[in-house]
Amino acid sequence: QVQLVESGGGSGQTGGSLRLSCEASGYIDGTLCVAWFRKRPGKEREGVASIYRDDGSTYYANSVKGRFTISQNNAKNKVYLQMDNLKPEDAAEYYCAADRRSSGGYCYTGSGFTYWGQGTRVTVAS
Repeated sequence: QVQLVESGGGSGQTGGSLRLSCEASGYIDGTLCVAWFRKRPGKEREGVASIYRDDGSTYYANSVKGRFTISQNNAKNKVYLQMDNLKPEDAAEYYCAADRRSSGGYCYTGSGFTYWGQGTRVTVAS
């Protein structure tokens, strides 16, 4: 069992930055894969980025490559999403998700996730 709580959402400026945080609790070990998803009104949920706790390997959607950075502080059981060079299309409800994977090579947003947070909203002024 893993619980996830997102924070850090709010208003950003086009070209500006925001940092989201996902704090995990419960049973946590090195096999945990943590991902960020986002949902915009009228659009399908989109996988944004993911990171594997054991080796720190990462995955990014093409839409955020070069602008967003996912990172982790395992001592605090936290995963961060640093969002730089924000665009209006980045506005969405952002969700943290987690599941266990056998290796970092399987830690990507296209796979299924068991645990989900409640979401945090991001708006971007255009």
